[in-house]
Amino acid sequence: MKNGNGNTKLILLHPYIQKQGSSNRLWLLAFISFFTLAFLLTLIYTRDSIPTTVAAAASAAPKSANPLLAKPVVDALVHYASNYNTSGHMSNAELKMISDVLRKCSPPCNFLVFGLTLETLLWKALNHNGRTVFIDENRYYAAYVEEKHPGIEAYDVQYTTKISEMNDLIAYVKETIRNECRPVQNLLFSDCKLGLNDLPNHAYELDWDVILIDGPREYWPEAPGRMSPIFTAGVLARSKKGGSPKTHVFVHDFNRKVERVSSKEFLCKENLVESQDWLGHFVVERMEENVFQFCRNSTSSSSSSSSSSS
Repeated sequence: MKNGNGNTKLILLHPYIQKQGSSNRLWLLAFISFFTLAFLLTLIYTRDSIPTTVAAAASAAPKSANPLLAKPVVDALVHYASNYNTSGHMSNAELKMISDVLRKCSPPCNFLVFGLTLETLLWKALNHNGRTVFIDENRYYAAYVEEKHPGIEAYDVQYTTKISEMNDLIAYVKETIRNECRPVQNLLFSDCKLGLNDLPNHAYELDWDVILIDGPREYWPEAPGRMSPIFTAGVLARSKKGGSPKTHVFVHDFNRKVERVSSKEFLCKENLVESQDWLGHFVVERMEENVFQFCRNSTSSSSSSSSSSS
């Protein structure tokens, strides 16, 4: 470079200045890389730990995290359900009997219902956090209800009995009480004429806390009647393997002859704890396998036993 005197001057940049600029850029790059790596590691660790954390929190959560329905909610559901202006609906007193038992049944409560009725959605709602299974004689209606209400678990069953044959069927049970029609057995493998052996397999494996018999619906001589559901409920209650030793069994239309007579034979008068309107409430206890009578005061069982021994 020339100055005012026409002399040329050469300006040299010291290598330290160039080295300093390059060093600053390297430090900046290293700084950015470090924080990028730290961010990625944090993201990966957090993503992998979320499922474990959630699972641990779920397992550590107390049972109260899935509480029963509040009593005012239950009362409201029962009130509105009982005030349907429809024939065939349960009364407020009948609904309250069942709802009171379901509310005292600690979840998960296993609730078996014979019959898809106007109260189907109510039973599902009242057994909050429990398992409710419905059994109906009409396969098409069961499929329809499941399709319309995906939360409903419903199965169909084929009844082979007739109301006109009730007395003969009861006599048959008394004759075979030590064999096919034992009070304690797995009905899945039973040939008893009154035992239902075509229910879903888990129906025989679950320990039912509450059983409601409100089906089949028809009531005329050739209709199946409710002898089989009542007999089946009595066997399921006495054959429980775990859970509470007691099973609450409700029989609707209890004032009718079939329901009254069948309940007396297989649920037993001594187990009847209350009745309201058309509903009977029985509490049946688990029994030992070597007991061959349904009722403690049953003379038919003892006579059958003595005839067998002779």
